[in-house]
Amino acid sequence: MTVLPDEGFSPAAEFPDATREQWQRLVEGVLRKTGKDVTGTAAEDALATALQDGLATRPLYTAEDTAPAAGYPGLPPFTRGSRAEGTALTGWDVRQHHAHPDPRRANEAVLADLENGVTSLWLAVGANGLPVDGLPAALDGVYLDLAGITLDAGAEFPAAADALLRLYDERQVPAGAATGTLGADPLGTLARTGTAADTAAAARLALHCARQRPGLRALVVDALPYHEAGASAAQELGCSLATGVAYLRELTAAGLSVEEACAQLEFRYAATADQFLTIATLRAARRLWSRVAEVSGAAPAHRAQRQHAVTSRVMMTRRDPWVNMLRTTVACLGAGVGGADAVTVLPFDEALGLPDAFARRIARNTSAILMEESHLARVIDPAGGSWYVERLTEELAQAAWAWFQEIERAGGQQAALESGLTGERLATTWHERSARLATRREPITGVSEFPHLGEQLPEREPAPARPAGLLPTVRRDEAYEALRARSDAHLAATGARPKVFIAALGPAAAHTARATFAANLFQAGGIEPVHHPATVDAASAAGAFTAAGAAIACLCSSDTLYAEQAEDVAAALKSAGAQRVFLAGRPGEHREAQLRAGVDEFVFAGGDVVAVLSSVLDLLGVA
Repeated sequence: MTVLPDEGFSPAAEFPDATREQWQRLVEGVLRKTGKDVTGTAAEDALATALQDGLATRPLYTAEDTAPAAGYPGLPPFTRGSRAEGTALTGWDVRQHHAHPDPRRANEAVLADLENGVTSLWLAVGANGLPVDGLPAALDGVYLDLAGITLDAGAEFPAAADALLRLYDERQVPAGAATGTLGADPLGTLARTGTAADTAAAARLALHCARQRPGLRALVVDALPYHEAGASAAQELGCSLATGVAYLRELTAAGLSVEEACAQLEFRYAATADQFLTIATLRAARRLWSRVAEVSGAAPAHRAQRQHAVTSRVMMTRRDPWVNMLRTTVACLGAGVGGADAVTVLPFDEALGLPDAFARRIARNTSAILMEESHLARVIDPAGGSWYVERLTEELAQAAWAWFQEIERAGGQQAALESGLTGERLATTWHERSARLATRREPITGVSEFPHLGEQLPEREPAPARPAGLLPTVRRDEAYEALRARSDAHLAATGARPKVFIAALGPAAAHTARATFAANLFQAGGIEPVHHPATVDAASAAGAFTAAGAAIACLCSSDTLYAEQAEDVAAALKSAGAQRVFLAGRPGEHREAQLRAGVDEFVFAGGDVVAVLSSVLDLLGVA
């Protein structure tokens, strides 16, 4: 017979509770070993990670890190989800993106996706992809009463929406069966192209949907133009709130009630490989919009935000694109846990052109695996109750609200865009982030870390050119991509890449770590490392350098061996014609002597890698 423990029994009852002070003492001991003599709160602060928007991730969160009550799923403020059941019944809407300009090819891809797990379609129409008059052919064979259609037509949204609405009528789709979004986003079009779209046409579409197609939404509040211009999470949220408020004003002025106007909006956000920030962003967005809807007079049941999360284009890389599968998987996880209603996983080869069938398959299966095998959708608000997530959600919401208020004081989102306020603020944020990317404090696997010079990139058909306008479009890899492109051009013109000779001193135990560091650093700029022979000294360095066919060299070893050999080896390399001699490591007590002997520059973790590599390519005449 099984004897159950008494009620209130705790397996940990015999162990004393640990205090925060005890944990801090342990942290102090670890930091002391690294040379940091800090105590108490300062020790804890030393382990904090700075985020954008003045936020920071703390090393420890407890019940003391309180945040406002998040409520319940499906109830205001909707922090924990727009629906009481979350995605537990049906999972999130798996929305695949299509931009192929050939209607026949697009139709083949669309049908393959729908047959294999995709539940709705996101179609780029007009100059961005499919011709408007090709919409019927692209949707041939699609059950429009089952698959939701979301359009992305930029300034051409009136024509694209009319074409889709006619298609619904021709195929006799019941009024309430058509679902999706017609994609009107005048302010998003202004941000992307610099040209104001027709807000009156957007309002007319909203009236039509509200009265005749209740399953359709007319407008999308697309925050991607701001994210893709370098915005932080709080700036992305603030811009989306200001845009949503502008649309509420426009729609209510056109005759819709506040509740009807709210029902015509779908919000689109970026999901990044920072899973916790993605979770907090989506949760904060729902809370903030609930507050906006509340003060606008909407009834509680109409304050929920419909969310479409898209894996970030900014994080996608052109080099080593296979790593994008990992990035999009983490981003999809964050979007699902964060409570997005619809999730689009962009194909891993999106940065190279139009995706192939394999890439689309991987994209749709990412959601399928997370839902069907990991059962991620079966838990309502998995992050709810996490002290870290709740606190991050609160801090992010506060920062986003402050930026939203600043936009409103400037006259609203359109005025902030046209005056340059939004562009200037986003440019400042991206400049700060670019510095972290250049120093590899924010590493990019396969690009700034562990690059592969011999990699053969998959070839893809060119994608339709994306419009350039008021706000720029940025990518994390752009500075490194420019360096690699210079190296590729040099390879095509001369048959070889620029080279650096790795002058390793002493045994492998002494030089391997820094030789690996230096090889990765130079390869990030398309400069091929030559590490042969495995080790050199003052007598052999000149001959090895000449045989390598390089014009520059980098010393790699331990500080002890640098003190013994670096000066003589640097002098030998200079005598052999080295145009620049680097030393892998921070300048030490022998810095002046090493510089006199021939060392030109020191490379180390935290240094500006992009500046170093750019100067090297300039020196070598690599255009």
